[in-house]
Amino acid sequence: MKSVQSWTVLLTLSALACACGGKNAGVKTTKVIPPATRPVAKEATEEDLADRYNALAKNVKALNATVELKTSTGSAYSGVINEYHEVKAFVLAARPSYIRMIGQVPVVGKTIFDMASDGRSFEVSIPPRNKFLEGPVALTRQSDKPIENLRPQHLLEALLWPEILKEEAVLMEESNDESVRYYVLTVLRGGYKTEILRKVWFDRADLNVVRLETYGPKGMLLSDVRYSDWQPVDVPPSGTSSPVAGNTIQNYPRNIRIDRTRDEYQLSMSVKKIVLNEPLEADRFTLAPPAGVEIVHVGDESQGQTP
Repeated sequence: MKSVQSWTVLLTLSALACACGGKNAGVKTTKVIPPATRPVAKEATEEDLADRYNALAKNVKALNATVELKTSTGSAYSGVINEYHEVKAFVLAARPSYIRMIGQVPVVGKTIFDMASDGRSFEVSIPPRNKFLEGPVALTRQSDKPIENLRPQHLLEALLWPEILKEEAVLMEESNDESVRYYVLTVLRGGYKTEILRKVWFDRADLNVVRLETYGPKGMLLSDVRYSDWQPVDVPPSGTSSPVAGNTIQNYPRNIRIDRTRDEYQLSMSVKKIVLNEPLEADRFTLAPPAGVEIVHVGDESQGQTP
């Protein structure tokens, strides 16, 4: 565990480095890749892309991962883990809506948070603050205390994608920037008025999913997740339960950046190890408050002031 003093030294050195840039300090440069050196853009149909996306959405039933976490300034997580140089986390997720994530300080193994959700309710234990948060998943009211906006189920859709259903209307388009060419599938929500439900971005160099945007009513952007560094998944250790038969998923993104601005939620995950479709017992997703901890019922209007 790195001390706050170490962070202060690092920030000071960074500031000095920026100040020593001379006449070029503050000059922003943009790297433009010449068209001739860009990767060849692959061709695909709407059906091809939907099938490619659904191959992962349908076939990944559960995951067991070890990740490293980094937060952004202003994130709900920053008040919990930013005082440490790095945080190692263990993530379990299983369909339809189970997730558990335990964050620890490397080497010493000190737990700094433990979160769980079953799709109906959530629990968040924060041992350094002697707090235990609990409340309904459906709660939408934002707290003025960022720490009370932590929601483990926000991770679930980023890790286990929702399927594109046959009855859902889908639009397809191309999009380009200076260096990358994309296909974009826009999934629509029906009803009284058609609205955007989800946007799926594919890099045309390899047709991997690189971005997943989720929208609420009236075009509200709820979640923006970026994916990169697709690599082969890991093999379960010998002597443990094997993945379910028929698992055909070979690759999974190793870098995932989640941005939920409305929830003050910005988190980057670097996946160090991941096993897919390993049987996970239900009791691994349960979380009970430790003895003597302060319990905070998030969403309870009668709850008093909480520091």
